[in-house]
Amino acid sequence: MQYINAFLVGGVLCLIGQILIDKTSLTPARILTGYVVAGVILSAVGVYGVIADFGGAGASVPLSGFGHLMAQGVRDAIDTDGAIGILTGALTAAAAGVGAAIIFSLAAGLISKPKEK
Repeated sequence: MQYINAFLVGGVLCLIGQILIDKTSLTPARILTGYVVAGVILSAVGVYGVIADFGGAGASVPLSGFGHLMAQGVRDAIDTDGAIGILTGALTAAAAGVGAAIIFSLAAGLISKPKEK
């Protein structure tokens, strides 16, 4: 059942993004940024945690999950480190994912041969 829940939640998030692309004049970059901000806002009001518990990877993998992760990191860092956690919490929480993206990007760039267009 968790696979179905992940599929449904991830599908709804993709559906919302596709509707925004088709029906508005928003650029993909603005939509992606909006997803991160929406994840932060929904996490701040306590809604995204419920969605993530229900949807699993369908809610934690998309960019809204990244916003939720950053909001949780800031909340936890403020509890442990005080006001400095506002600056360090998001980076600490997302460090593993950002580091993996950099390493995999570097590996892909070293393996592939770029072509001029």
